[in-house]
Amino acid sequence: MENKVNGNVEGIRNTLLERIAALYEMRMEANVFASFELLEAMAEYTGAIGRELSVYIGRDGRVTDVSIGDSGKVSMPNMRLVRNEDRLCGVRCIHTHPNGDGRLSGVDAGTLRSMRLDAMAALGVGAEGQPVNFYAGYLGEMEEDGTRQVLLYGPLRPHKLSQRALMQEIYLADERFKSATKDVREATPERAILVGLENDAPYDTLAELGELAATAGAVVVGRSTQRKREIDNATYIGSGKAEELSLSASALEADLLIFDDELSPVQARNLEAITGVRVIDRTALILDIFARHAQSREGKLQVELAQLKYELPRIFGQGKALSRQGAGTIARGPGETKLESDKRRIRRRIYELGEELKAVEKQRGLRRERRQKDTVPRVALVGYTNAGKSTLLNALTGAGVLAENKLFATLDPVVRQAALPSGTQILLSDTVGFINKLPHDLIQAFQSTLEEVRQADLILHVIDVSSDHYESQREVVEKVLADLGAGDIPSIRVYNKSDAQLAPPPQDGLAISALTGAGVHALLAAVEQKLSSSRKEVELLVPYDKYEAMALLREDARILEERHEEAGTYVRALAEEDTLWRLKRILGEAGGA
Repeated sequence: MENKVNGNVEGIRNTLLERIAALYEMRMEANVFASFELLEAMAEYTGAIGRELSVYIGRDGRVTDVSIGDSGKVSMPNMRLVRNEDRLCGVRCIHTHPNGDGRLSGVDAGTLRSMRLDAMAALGVGAEGQPVNFYAGYLGEMEEDGTRQVLLYGPLRPHKLSQRALMQEIYLADERFKSATKDVREATPERAILVGLENDAPYDTLAELGELAATAGAVVVGRSTQRKREIDNATYIGSGKAEELSLSASALEADLLIFDDELSPVQARNLEAITGVRVIDRTALILDIFARHAQSREGKLQVELAQLKYELPRIFGQGKALSRQGAGTIARGPGETKLESDKRRIRRRIYELGEELKAVEKQRGLRRERRQKDTVPRVALVGYTNAGKSTLLNALTGAGVLAENKLFATLDPVVRQAALPSGTQILLSDTVGFINKLPHDLIQAFQSTLEEVRQADLILHVIDVSSDHYESQREVVEKVLADLGAGDIPSIRVYNKSDAQLAPPPQDGLAISALTGAGVHALLAAVEQKLSSSRKEVELLVPYDKYEAMALLREDARILEERHEEAGTYVRALAEEDTLWRLKRILGEAGGA
């Protein structure tokens, strides 16, 4: 196998590359960490190229890889020489710092941890290409935050290293790592870096993304923003910023990058190739949370459908290596590829889910029709996720539904009966919470659930007034309601969590605390007044030939009483003013009773 110099070799003469490649021929003796001959050669070549030079050495003393460039950016395939995952990888890294300072950087320490290296050592190289100082780092004990200490040794004199002691530290580090790695790996959540573009949003969207990440079980260890610019079609943030993310991921030991906007399949794939870290976007994160929290059969079907629609354009096969040969004596071509069969399987499952949801939606529609024939008004609770809708439902009805201080704690719709101050009964429905940049596929999948909102007589818009960004959240919800065709339904703004808010709440709604019960009775009174004022009770005798009038009443009014008489159909109903006006146009004066 050819000894190849990896990394950034652009602009380096072939003769010099051949000399650098000769480092593969050096071999360290059993008790030698890094010979002065090796360090002197690395310093000389670093001075000549003005770049970092990295050498990876196995425990048998053989050089396994030589790379040029930043150690945090260089791809190092098959660096693990020890097969047991509960041990260090069996390779130590010696690399140079052209600025003369051999102290280990945060990226060096992060790479040591993430790659589980035997050791990470840096050689400071002077302007003349001579070795100046030497530092070595090893993995120490586990700390409370789930990361390992880095034990540092240095500055050491390159020409007089304590070779035996440096080698002994490798085996001590291996024992420390071996003792607790398995338990820690099982308990440690993913470490995530949040990534987004600077924008004109009135609030910090990355803070909300961090709450979503925490709800999904990840630990946010860093965040990165790119100056507002034109979106890069290949990497979203540009290749230079992606390289910076690669370094940050190494320094922070991150194993997940979460982007605040939806990425195209190409962008996600390119970013993973550059950073070496798993990449997801806000849409995938929200879908994951929905999948965790869906409890009912309908909810699970809706989430699976949205996930498959999201994943379909993002699956990648492995070419002809996974092709399936055609049947028969003569097979024409490689047959159906694994990628094609995967896509076909997903499309079939999407169709099956669609059919199952149609059946569920039909059942929901029948239940909705039965409720519409009742005289009980329908009130829908809507709001930004974690605004307190479920807590308010419990306060008004004693429903006992799950109410946690988490985003999307409840997904499945709940309908409960509540009593107004006059004794009038209403049906109160709790729906899925909204959020900024709610995935389109998710809205489509939850159409039947959101139909509860469109069919409501009154909407209670629950707003978390304790949030610094409640005005922006209110606008997001009102926009989604308009998109759903529910923007014209009468509504009351309910400013919840007023007990945790210092400034006076706005005057265009009611201030309550669903948790303590403060303001809840006033809210019920306001609901009663709104329902009675928005609709007027009328009595009509609709001639049998005026069938369009009955169709209008059944569509836009609430029929309280209906009986067939000789001259027509007697109807007592609650209707809006505009509905009454249209009825008069149809009936003229003949419909009065």
